[in-house]
Amino acid sequence: MLRYTIIFIIIAIIAAIFGFGGIASGAESIAKILFFIFIVLFVLSLVSRLFKR
Repeated sequence: MLRYTIIFIIIAIIAAIFGFGGIASGAESIAKILFFIFIVLFVLSLVSRLFKR
């Protein structure tokens, strides 16, 4: 999931360089959502490992 976040950030940067503001904004929003989902899943994984032991 972190890979997709990085891909969308790169797409947003490239689109911003070429002047496509709408596409850059959309890609940035998708990257932000994917990053927060990744963080939540990562924290849940860490907490579940603590309770398993």
